[in-house]
Amino acid sequence: MKIECFEDLEIWKEARELSKFVRSLTQKIEFSKDFKFVGQINSSSGSIMDNIAEGFDRDGNKEFIQFLSIARGSNAETRSQAYRAFDFSYINQTELEEVLTRTERLRTKIKSLMIYLKNSERKGNKFS
Repeated sequence: MKIECFEDLEIWKEARELSKFVRSLTQKIEFSKDFKFVGQINSSSGSIMDNIAEGFDRDGNKEFIQFLSIARGSNAETRSQAYRAFDFSYINQTELEEVLTRTERLRTKIKSLMIYLKNSERKGNKFS
C-alpha cells in the first residue's frame, strides 16, 4: 500500500484517537476546572498528530524524522501529564492505564518509523 497523505499513516490515526481520548478525560467535572492543565494536556496530545502530519508533508525523510522526534517528545509529555492527572484524582487507574498503553504503543511505532526512514534509500516523503 502506498501512503500518499498523512491520513494514511496508522501512527497519525492512533495519535488522533489518543487526542480524542485525552479530550474526553479533560471534560470530567473536576478536571475541566483546571483550565491551565486542561490546555497543557490537550495541547501535548494534539501536538503528536500535528507533528506527524507536518513532518510527512515536508520535503524529505530528514525533516520527517525531525518532526517525528518532536511528536515523540509530545507523546512523552502527554504520558507524564497523565500521571499528574491521576495524582490529582482527575482520572482513575483504568483511565491512566489506557493513556499509558496508547502512549507506549505510539512511542514504539514512531521510533520504528524513524528507524525505517533513516535506513530507507528513498528520501522523499511518500513511501510504500
